[in-house]
Amino acid sequence: MSGSRAAIRYAKAVLSLAVDQKSAEAVNSDMTLITNTISQSEDLNKMLQSPVVRSSEKKAVLSAVFSKATANTNNLIDTLITNKRLALLNDVASSYNHLYDQMRGSQVAIVTTAVPLTDDLKSKVLAKVKELTGKEAEVKNIIDESILGGFILRVGDTQYNASISNKLEKLKREFTLN
Repeated sequence: MSGSRAAIRYAKAVLSLAVDQKSAEAVNSDMTLITNTISQSEDLNKMLQSPVVRSSEKKAVLSAVFSKATANTNNLIDTLITNKRLALLNDVASSYNHLYDQMRGSQVAIVTTAVPLTDDLKSKVLAKVKELTGKEAEVKNIIDESILGGFILRVGDTQYNASISNKLEKLKREFTLN
């Protein structure tokens, strides 16, 4: 999640409005789609960040890409364009997702492994996260072969690194110090 104060303020405002209008879940789906689309499309991200591209062109592209977005999401995009803050769209969407999860009492557990998690391991991770935090969690698996084996579990601000590469690095430091 972005640490941008402005992004968090916009996200809080949209969440408050969406809760009042009972459309928070639909807006959350929009925000998830926005973050996924922007992270997967380097061209879209560059266009949003570019001061050279006109706001009207950015709006036309966003309207075409997110044509099925809710009224709240479209209003957010219009507001960001009006305030010349459209570059914050990805951060606002990410902040909204985080705030929505907090409101629902759920969280995302990011598990980095060298190979994809099996369903059995996913259920064990979910059980462990619930035991540790007392909250429901959604598991997001990131595959990174550079960790060699083991896993890295990140829930909120807490990280547990049980990767082989981390253990090898610790051994290397021990041998270099002695």
